[in-house]
Amino acid sequence: MRSVIWLVLLFTAAVVTATVLGRNDALVSVFYGTWRVDFSLNLFLFVVLASIFIVFAAMNAVQSLLNLPTRAREWREQKRERATNAALREALAELFAARYARAHRAAKRALDLQTITGGLESDVQFTVLAEMIAASGLHRMQDKRGRDEHVNRALALVRGRLGSSTAFDGLQLISAEWALEDRDAERGLALLAELPPGVARRTQALRLKLQAARLQRRPLDALQTARLLAKHQGFSAPAAQSLLRSLAIEAIDQAFDIDQLRRVWSHLDADDRRDAFVVARAAKRARSMGHADQGRTWLQPAWDAIATANADDRRELALALIECAPGVGSDWLPRIEAALAVHGHEPALVAAAGMAFADRQLWGKARRPLEQTASASVLPAPVRRQALRCLAAIAREEGQEEHALNYDQRAAAIE
Repeated sequence: MRSVIWLVLLFTAAVVTATVLGRNDALVSVFYGTWRVDFSLNLFLFVVLASIFIVFAAMNAVQSLLNLPTRAREWREQKRERATNAALREALAELFAARYARAHRAAKRALDLQTITGGLESDVQFTVLAEMIAASGLHRMQDKRGRDEHVNRALALVRGRLGSSTAFDGLQLISAEWALEDRDAERGLALLAELPPGVARRTQALRLKLQAARLQRRPLDALQTARLLAKHQGFSAPAAQSLLRSLAIEAIDQAFDIDQLRRVWSHLDADDRRDAFVVARAAKRARSMGHADQGRTWLQPAWDAIATANADDRRELALALIECAPGVGSDWLPRIEAALAVHGHEPALVAAAGMAFADRQLWGKARRPLEQTASASVLPAPVRRQALRCLAAIAREEGQEEHALNYDQRAAAIE
């Protein structure tokens, strides 16, 4: 299509030229003193156009000659700028390749070249990026003093400067990450506290806050942050559930009296209080403090829904009830029997039923579940040992001292 257009234009120019200049009837006379020179109109027009072209070309040539020093200076500046950018790219590549000493040297070279490159001398983002690459290399080489010097120079450059908020946020985040890697949780939290509210809610900032809380052994704060991360899909669903469970259990384990344990329980989220593993750990912890009734109170909602729980959850709830069995009320018997009716083949539920029946002194109903518990190798050794001791107590109540002695010997043999 372009060729056709040029061909049409060429034909148009030929037609116009032939029409205007074809006859060549006019003359142009030039008088100079006693001289007279006659030109045809076509020749005169050609000479005028050629003269204009020659003058224009000469002016461009002179202008190019005069601008030659400026162009040479710009070429040298462009060459230095390319070298500076190449040094920065090299530093970044070396950092990714785990060649930290080379990355630091390349970043330093980029900074040195920047000082003599007019186009980059005032580029704040370039300076900050080079400083952070150099600091990253030194951090990996455990040169904390040199790393902090680079970070402080970068912070001094961007702090309070308009249009550099992104660079400042990046500096704060990576500095907080390095502080946590140095096991300095207080400094990490102080750096995170300087972030704007919007930046503090970003996934990376929340991850660092979670790491700092865990480093300071503050599981409740860590649990709150982990819940925010899970809400923003910072973890996969299984990982989030596992993390929240471990943090809730850690918070429970840090309670050293029943009042403190109750406060921890009240601070847990409703989802955490429905987790069978968390409920079981809280009940066991209450039992270890001599408050089995409180443990059973926390277990009751989970036991009411035990028929729909999975096998691992049922096992944890049953083992927790075994520890909280002393003083169990008669209101628990229907729950236990309902669970046995649905899942009577599971050793943990059978063991919980046997312990509850024995505590209520229902010797006839307790004997068979306790015998099954004593022979169930999948159960923990303390549970089997406790079942044998209950059988020994039942045998003594019935006057069968020989059987009781046998049960005691079997219990002592369990490691």
